[in-house]
Amino acid sequence: MTSLTLATWNIRKCIGLDRRRDPHRIASVIASLEADVVALQEADKRLGRRPAALTTDIVEREIGMEPADAGGHDCSIGWHGNAILLAPHLKVAARHSIHLPGIEPRGALAIDVSGKGKSLRIVAVHLGLMRSSRRQQLATIRTRLEAMDEMPTVIMGDFNEWSTEHGLEALTGFEVHSPGRTYHSSRPVAALDRFALNGGVTLTDASVIENRVTRVASDHLPIKARVRF
Repeated sequence: MTSLTLATWNIRKCIGLDRRRDPHRIASVIASLEADVVALQEADKRLGRRPAALTTDIVEREIGMEPADAGGHDCSIGWHGNAILLAPHLKVAARHSIHLPGIEPRGALAIDVSGKGKSLRIVAVHLGLMRSSRRQQLATIRTRLEAMDEMPTVIMGDFNEWSTEHGLEALTGFEVHSPGRTYHSSRPVAALDRFALNGGVTLTDASVIENRVTRVASDHLPIKARVRF
């Protein structure tokens, strides 16, 4: 059995509530999480070729992690803004870029991570603003996962779902965990950020990281979990 610390955060293209674009502040928070795997949403800017808001050199120098190859443009670190950062002891065994349906252009990034003879599939998501789109997107992710080799899997990110009872029906067979309210970071009222674990993964601890810095660094608070697989 292997344990890892996972984290996920919508970094809002590194623009804080003080209207400052500060990737160094974002990097400082991520480093403080001491996670093995971090899934980021809105890691790239929206315009042009979607250049990275949090650049590879900052990730490597200030966080001590490495962005997994997302298969996008060479100036980006993400796929539709989804990026996965890995600690040095983990390697990418395979990458799956998943196009998602819906009114807005969306995509999920799945990375098979290996280390110490064990493998874990991480699926980074930022789902759509409309529930009908989110349901289609989760169904597409499930279909793609079922076509892949079976593996312990964690889907994590900004699910954009305000309800605790509706909208996640496609995740049958997954345990969905919401450590707490993450949005809006200045006064959290909604638990939009989640972990979803299949039967090969057990969650042992999870929390929302709320402090003076995270309340202003983005409009979402980061979440963190310890899992065994």
